[in-house]
Amino acid sequence: MFRDVSSCNTYNYGDALYWDARYVAEQGGAFDWYQRYSSLRPFVRKYVPTAARVLMVGCGNALMSEDMVQDGYEDVMNIDISSVAIEVMRRKYEHVPQLKYMLMDVRDMSFFPDESFDSIIDKGTLDSLMCGSDAPISSARMLGEVSRLLKPGGTYMLITYGDPTVRMPHVNRPVYNWKIELYVIPRPDFNSPAGCSSMKSYLEPVPTTEKGLLPPDFVLEDPDCHFIYVCKKMDESKICTHLSFKS
Repeated sequence: MFRDVSSCNTYNYGDALYWDARYVAEQGGAFDWYQRYSSLRPFVRKYVPTAARVLMVGCGNALMSEDMVQDGYEDVMNIDISSVAIEVMRRKYEHVPQLKYMLMDVRDMSFFPDESFDSIIDKGTLDSLMCGSDAPISSARMLGEVSRLLKPGGTYMLITYGDPTVRMPHVNRPVYNWKIELYVIPRPDFNSPAGCSSMKSYLEPVPTTEKGLLPPDFVLEDPDCHFIYVCKKMDESKICTHLSFKS
């Protein structure tokens, strides 16, 4: 495991003090990292039922959870390490029963019992931990908690700038027992070069190698695109039952 420095700078994105100062400076504004819900909606609707109990990790002051509720989602729990962000969002949505906000570190979500959520959505939170000096430990603690909290059959949806060479070593571990599908989505402001047209559908999973990497001949139309890893937690009891029948 190595530290991913591909999009890091000198800020400590794993530090609550950094985020508190940032949200104070933003004075109650809203900011969605990477992609807005309108772009992610086809993926969310495909993998997350509207009746699912959803956990949004590292919610910040983003509008995505609000947009999900407006789209019919009934139960979205939001957590963040910043007390400033959580207080702002609690006040903003105090009359929206579908949205709940709690101060919490994704590396220790012991407040929640095992298998508490049908879906966990992460838009940049793992990325922020990957920029810290203790990245391997922090990411392993977070993903271990994500795996613990997911119900069998549930999904962890990771939206990240990290391509498979830097993310698969972390998410594709046997201990999690996740079946992973990969999507590639361009930045919201990306425009194809003049004269270029694409027949690709961003709504189709990208074929990967046995190690979960992109094929050698795969071309990224947007070199600064985002990747969506849909990690489904396999039901071990069903796997064991299937194997016993085969034997």
